[in-house]
Amino acid sequence: MLLELGDRKFDLTDRPLVMGILNRTPDSFYDRGSYWDLDAFYRRAEEHVHVGADILDVGGVKAGPGPEVSEAEEMERVAPVVSGLRARFDVALSVDTWRASVAEECFRVGAVMGNDISGFADPEYLPTAAKAGAAVVATHIRLMPRVADPNPQYVDVVGEVSSFLTERAARAKAEGIPDSRIVLDAGLDLGKTAAQSVELLRASGRLAALGWPLMLSASNKTFLGMTFGLEIGERWEATLAAHALGVSLGCRIIRAHDVHAARRVSDTIAAVLESVESAAE
Repeated sequence: MLLELGDRKFDLTDRPLVMGILNRTPDSFYDRGSYWDLDAFYRRAEEHVHVGADILDVGGVKAGPGPEVSEAEEMERVAPVVSGLRARFDVALSVDTWRASVAEECFRVGAVMGNDISGFADPEYLPTAAKAGAAVVATHIRLMPRVADPNPQYVDVVGEVSSFLTERAARAKAEGIPDSRIVLDAGLDLGKTAAQSVELLRASGRLAALGWPLMLSASNKTFLGMTFGLEIGERWEATLAAHALGVSLGCRIIRAHDVHAARRVSDTIAAVLESVESAAE
């Protein structure tokens, strides 16, 4: 399985990639604005790169409900730091936005991937990415970002998410984005109960079998806290377990707050799987 990010080509057959989360927000659910200060932001980026991040993912608006962030404000938060990251580090850059205009500017200054948790709700998103030669992440969400969804209902959550992601990938292809630049994400916690998110994590193999690289976004998420009775700062071990399970079932990009731990878990699981495959030959 091949993933193209700008002029980089990654063979994802065995080795997963790790995407380091960089929040340019004052109200992130996890870090609570710890990296809002620019010096702290760039130090965090340097830490991610030093311990093995393949991709840095910059977001300027949190996914959940909160104060309104205008297009201009989001642009001001993310575009300059994408440019700054491009000047500082030789690593693939992703922008976590559902606005085509923000993605377009970030592609112009160095981003090579658009991570859109809205499922391409902005009709200009895919044409913008195609024009820039950027990769895209198709994420399942039941409603919209920033909209509370306290009681999501599905007849078959895995089947419905699979159908949604397949349709979004087809939409991306129709806009001229090749398979090698399309990534899928089940959208754990996005319009799902804790039980539904667990079911989707357990079904990672089925989602990976759709044929596009599958990204796992489970790091410190609410479903882990609710399942195991853990506060945000207590979810480290549960996050690593989710990463290990996801990689073993076929997830090939791990989006993580703790890049060092995710890198070690991913590489360990990959090495074990490679050993099993070699022994079977």
